Amino acid sequence: MSDNPSIRYHVSMTKIQQLQKILIEFSYYDEMYGIAFKPRAYKLAAESVSVLNGEIENTWRKGGIKALKKFPGIGQSIAEKIDEFFRTGKIKEYQTMKKKFPVDIWSLSRIERLGPKHIHDLYEYLNVRNLSDLKKALKTHKVQTIPRWGAKSEKRLARNLGLTERASDRRLLSEILPYAHNILTALSQVKGVKHCTIAGSIRRRRDTIGDIDLLATSSDPDRVMDAFTSLPLVETIHERGKTRSSIRLRIGIDVDLRVVHDEVYGAALQYFTGNARHNILLREYALSKGYTLNEYGLFQHKKNSLIVCKTEEEIYTRLGMDTPPPEIRIGDDEIDAAREHRIPRLIPYGSVKGDMHVHTEWTDGTVSIKKMITAAKKVGLSYVAITDHTKSLAYIHGLNEKRILEQIAEIKKLNKEIKKFTIFSGTECDILKDGTLDISDKVLAKLDWVGISIHSYFTLSRKEQTKRIVAALSNPNVDCLFHPTCRLIGKRKAIDYDIDEIITTAKKHRVALEIDAYPNRSDLRDIHVRAAVQAGVKLTIDTDAHTPEDFRFISLGEAIARRGWATKTNILNTKKSAELRAYLQKKRSTKH
Repeated sequence: MSDNPSIRYHVSMTKIQQLQKILIEFSYYDEMYGIAFKPRAYKLAAESVSVLNGEIENTWRKGGIKALKKFPGIGQSIAEKIDEFFRTGKIKEYQTMKKKFPVDIWSLSRIERLGPKHIHDLYEYLNVRNLSDLKKALKTHKVQTIPRWGAKSEKRLARNLGLTERASDRRLLSEILPYAHNILTALSQVKGVKHCTIAGSIRRRRDTIGDIDLLATSSDPDRVMDAFTSLPLVETIHERGKTRSSIRLRIGIDVDLRVVHDEVYGAALQYFTGNARHNILLREYALSKGYTLNEYGLFQHKKNSLIVCKTEEEIYTRLGMDTPPPEIRIGDDEIDAAREHRIPRLIPYGSVKGDMHVHTEWTDGTVSIKKMITAAKKVGLSYVAITDHTKSLAYIHGLNEKRILEQIAEIKKLNKEIKKFTIFSGTECDILKDGTLDISDKVLAKLDWVGISIHSYFTLSRKEQTKRIVAALSNPNVDCLFHPTCRLIGKRKAIDYDIDEIITTAKKHRVALEIDAYPNRSDLRDIHVRAAVQAGVKLTIDTDAHTPEDFRFISLGEAIARRGWATKTNILNTKKSAELRAYLQKKRSTKH
């Protein structure tokens, strides 16, 4: 990345990533020069920007600086900088800072244990401005000449730089979760292990994962570390310590293991589960209650003594709070909600009774309706909706009106044959450019379930795309908007439209929004799920199954729903099949 402040920002970054980078660099710069309070404020703001993602810009568009200040951690000064960034694409104060301190703080800060003071020293003594300069300084062993550093510090920095460079890109949760569980199972069987738990972003069930974090307690830590570093999938041992070890698996992802004493297990699990912002806010709240909280335990100020908390629930209880479920520990408003005892009972895993988005060999699925039903029954589902594509998708043999009627007839026949299972006749009807649907209303009215979706014209303007979807949602036959933003993680970004207007329209016409659990879709995002929940819009959790194996993704959709604060009552397909059918019949017969 160029250090020239006249060049705006790194072209490969999204706008939100650019903004987050700027706020982090402000935080580091102010900490280098001992400016009180500002570093923490910038760090909190950066976390807010990361969590809110595109919603930060949507909020700014609607309410400007005043609306931005409603978000946690964003005060007047930072709100003004965000406003300037969205208006002009740059921040003058940031450019001034870069002239004074022309260092790629963002890249250097990603190296573990390389803090603001270290980055300042590297620049002051060795003129290190970026990773390239750092590599040269390490190669010539100049780093150890910096006052108070030495050979050990240089060696540790070289190792941590290597770890950073070898760190893999984020991977889909569905891909990494089985490996994490396998390692967990192996370590749990080691003699002396009492607790062994997955922590970090996997425990929070994020869509994508950077690494695997594990936490254990044991009477024999050395034995645990030996087992960990000897796992069959280990490619490289980055570090082998008494209480912490780090390895790289052959699949290209790092795994960190920490072993702690039993009496601090609760504090460690809490610390290594919540994201940085959640932990900062919780620590601040603990201070206000007369406690110090860190990964090593909860301490009482007056007595300076450790309060034994063997579970994380004990920590939150001691602070007078409910325990926020791991999925929502992101530093939004969950701490206030936990203090005020108003966190809802999130949808339990295993609550979904049927999958309302299933494809078969009639279009682009791999097997027959009957074989998909067999697979659905094996995972415990009691109903599905068959939703093959429609005629606009001719390249995958999308169904026209005649073929849909033929499929309805086959489904009626199968419903008579298959016991203790219900098949809803449905469709994934294509939304055309003007917002009309590519199947006639007369045929749509004969279906039990009508899902609609976009498969073309992804780059329409925000205004055009919004108008298009609003028109489609207004069709009285429509029951659900499938994979609402059309994103494909790592391949296609979400289409641009006014999500608030879509949620309002869905509410008006009693149309559900889908949480598509297929891993590279994970669509809706959790922030939109929460907006829908708050608006009273119903949701479905579906797999978008094209093969029998895809039904296993249901739990991933439930995780997204939990991250969006959804309860069982918010999700249509937690109903029994008869209840759902009655709901749909009432919806169709009621004018809205």
